[in-house]
Amino acid sequence: PDVLNEARKALPENLPELLDPFAGGGTIPLEGQRLGMKVHARDLNPVAVILNKAMIELPAKFAGLPPVNPEARSIVGWDSSGHGASGLAQDIKYYGGRLRAEALSRIGSMYPDVQTEDGPLKVIAWLWARTVKCPNPACGCEMPLVSSWELSRKTGAHAVPHYDGHNLAFTVRTDGKPRKSPKTGRGVFTCSACGASVTNEYLHEEFTAHRDGVRMIAVVAEGKEGGRVYLSPDGEQERAANVQRPEEYPDAEMMGDNRYISPRLYGMPNFADLFTDRQLTMLTTVAGLVPEIAAEAERDAAEAGGRDAKEYAEALGVYMAFVLDKLLLRHSMFSAWDRGYDKVMMMFGRQAIPMVWDFAEANPFSDSSGSFSGGLANIVDAVESLPCGEPGEASQNDAHKLEDIRDVMVSTDPPYYDNIGYADLSDYFYIWMRKVLRKTYPGLFRRMLVPKDEELVAAPHRHSGDKTEARESFEAGMRMFCENLYSYACEDYPSTIYYAYKAGDKDGGNSGWETMLEALINAGFQITGTWPMRTELVTALKANTNSLASSVVLVCRKRSPDAPGSTRAAFVRKLRAELEPALRTMQAGGIAPADLPQSAIGPGMAVYSRYPQIAGTDGKALTVHDALIAINDAVDELLGGFSMDSLSQFCTDLYRMCGWNAMKAGEANNLAAARNISLDGLVNAGVVSAVRGSVQLVKRGELKHVKTVCLWNFAQRLVLARETGGGRKDGISECANIIAGGEYSQLDKVKQLAYLLYKIADGKRWTDEALRYNLLVASWNEILAEAERILHPLPEHKTMSLGLEEKE
Repeated sequence: PDVLNEARKALPENLPELLDPFAGGGTIPLEGQRLGMKVHARDLNPVAVILNKAMIELPAKFAGLPPVNPEARSIVGWDSSGHGASGLAQDIKYYGGRLRAEALSRIGSMYPDVQTEDGPLKVIAWLWARTVKCPNPACGCEMPLVSSWELSRKTGAHAVPHYDGHNLAFTVRTDGKPRKSPKTGRGVFTCSACGASVTNEYLHEEFTAHRDGVRMIAVVAEGKEGGRVYLSPDGEQERAANVQRPEEYPDAEMMGDNRYISPRLYGMPNFADLFTDRQLTMLTTVAGLVPEIAAEAERDAAEAGGRDAKEYAEALGVYMAFVLDKLLLRHSMFSAWDRGYDKVMMMFGRQAIPMVWDFAEANPFSDSSGSFSGGLANIVDAVESLPCGEPGEASQNDAHKLEDIRDVMVSTDPPYYDNIGYADLSDYFYIWMRKVLRKTYPGLFRRMLVPKDEELVAAPHRHSGDKTEARESFEAGMRMFCENLYSYACEDYPSTIYYAYKAGDKDGGNSGWETMLEALINAGFQITGTWPMRTELVTALKANTNSLASSVVLVCRKRSPDAPGSTRAAFVRKLRAELEPALRTMQAGGIAPADLPQSAIGPGMAVYSRYPQIAGTDGKALTVHDALIAINDAVDELLGGFSMDSLSQFCTDLYRMCGWNAMKAGEANNLAAARNISLDGLVNAGVVSAVRGSVQLVKRGELKHVKTVCLWNFAQRLVLARETGGGRKDGISECANIIAGGEYSQLDKVKQLAYLLYKIADGKRWTDEALRYNLLVASWNEILAEAERILHPLPEHKTMSLGLEEKE
């Protein structure tokens, strides 16, 4: 009923025509001529359609046309011909500016400057903490849930909580050090007043019963001479934030797995629960102004002539909707404050909406992160850079059911098992986009939420919580997809399949990988190569995770129907012969250790997939799972297959067994004897310490330059320099200076050791350790290039006078 009532509002005239074919499961042509693309109703993703429209159709349609806004038209001799979509981009900039100005005039009072002794300052953001009542009966104070009292690493600003009775308040200070974080574990906090601890279960109860609250921690303003100024909250700033929730706003229940939509666990089931009242007011104001500004643009376009004024204004409305989307990225109660860069972080640092305890509320009318101006500039820059040839055509179809597509070149990013809930998460943007664009494209936005039935994902919540049914449904769908892919694919060109998800351990594998590989190979594809591509942005959130920095592109061709079978023994021999040069090539190309096991699957599966069947020793066919285990075993053997000095070999063995912890002296002595070296020699070399019957590796920060050639010592000092160099470039420069010193010449072995130590740390789940080795190898080529510049600087540039100007 809700859907039908909403449809009646949007489509009172042609509702019957739409409902009949939809009820029968048929295809509805939606705005076919105007969209310039085929759209099927039953598997429609409106967000993807609008993205394609904005990139493919609209820039080409209005290429070469001058802007229509009065400012541009007042410039004599303006000519946009031959400049792509620059005219469209200029109008987006102008009317986006008008949208901002109008919003500022209506709600600017909600975002006042902060008053200081030096005069008013523009606020960049307000920092907030969620709160609950302390469970300690003797306390009962309002308890802040803060991950850190530190506010800025650059300025040293930190918040200090204090109480007047049970009432909580905050003061911002820049002297001294911040107090110890009240967060002691995942969803576990201590009370700032009495020290009592609360569990995640208690927080669930309090939030679900809506006994939680929020308190302003600090105000961040823009200094008169640049930089950030951190101030204590005052009454005016708190009153400005206390606005009434708007009467109407887009809303819907959040669907999906709690793993990637955590707020539902804390009494926040709807999308509107993700915003403060001030944020909701701002967003609904901006959304409501888009039609007004589009109408203004339509009048100007009619005066300018040369195009369909209504159609052009609607196109501008599409880009205004994207500006609203940019605001949505940083304007929610789930956008954290970046203490290193002093800015509001994007809500989607990864493909999820995780619980955030202390958050930042950006000022949309500032010039910092989360500003309207910044989002608008992003859109303008994008449109100016888009290609504007002949209008392209994008057709959105169900890959399981296509019958009329043959001999096409395929390049696809397959479903990721159950790792990302794309359709569920896209509702966050869809409901706001629908508010702005449903009158322009009523057929496209007729649904309340994004369709989800056709999405191929192993999501138990779509199968009544049954994980087995979800897995079987996904695997069946993947098999059908790969079989259809085989029938669509052209034999003249390879098919490329992107994958950016970390493979599982060698003893367990990863269901997503195995399912995809098995489906591809059984469909008749042969994997002929692997292209690791640097595609994943390493953000602040990803920097401390072991996530992939590359997408692995599997290159596939149709296997010859006459291909012979093989045996397990022959497969293993061939695997080891072909995998070693492939690994060395990847390492030379700078593949990070975190990416190498995933990348190695390609050349390994290239051997496996060239045979229609491989007979195992037990007579059964060798499965993809068996092949993945064999590939991982071969990688482990090859990574450790290089010679080291005896000191380094001992240190590597000790690291594998104990990490940086101690080993009993007797055991260490036996280990050293096996390497034909004495403990005294190791101590004298400065790589281990022996105290009170225990032996352990000397910590990185305590290692010193030694005359004895020691690969371990050199590598560990590089790891430390890369991590603590004071920034990306500084870390690279510091490593380059160490290398340029000429202390150690066999640099390939340094990188090999880093790969090996990453493998050890990753296998032991020493995440921080693994990240350090990964960081060094990922920037290895840059380090060598910098070292080369230090050793062989380019000659100084000279200039000669050419009379009118100086040129190099």
